[in-house]
Amino acid sequence: MGDYIKWIRGKVGHEKIFLNCSGACIVNENNEILLQKRNKEDDIWGIPGGIVEIGESIEEAAIREVKEETGLDIKIENLIGVYSKYFFEYHNGDKAQTICYAFRANVIGGTLNIDNNETYDLQYFNRHNLPTLFAQQHTDMINDFFDKKVGVYR
Repeated sequence: MGDYIKWIRGKVGHEKIFLNCSGACIVNENNEILLQKRNKEDDIWGIPGGIVEIGESIEEAAIREVKEETGLDIKIENLIGVYSKYFFEYHNGDKAQTICYAFRANVIGGTLNIDNNETYDLQYFNRHNLPTLFAQQHTDMINDFFDKKVGVYR
């Protein structure tokens, strides 16, 4: 999660903070969405994405995070929405209100890569065979993606 998270957590401990995140809904030719298994022990999935670092835009964060977590280069097509009233408690006790910017994106290069650090599997799923998602925020983003919504704000 970068130096910013370590720095801010050094000041506030586990208290609830705002975290800005960006992610991308990437679809294949079969209208399936790419999801990332995020934990080695649990069969829990989510869209590729992560924390916006100081000095980068939400678009740049989505592009960087997708590259780091999947090995793919993407082009952002449009903003699906902003998902802001979601609360999360991490395994280490950190609490946050996460604000996530979800984009629709197309693959323009790269090769799928599972690093077994942040990513334990990558698979495409259709709307009817989605795995367990790690947060309601991702469920809402994926549903809006499949419903072809844009400009959503929650």
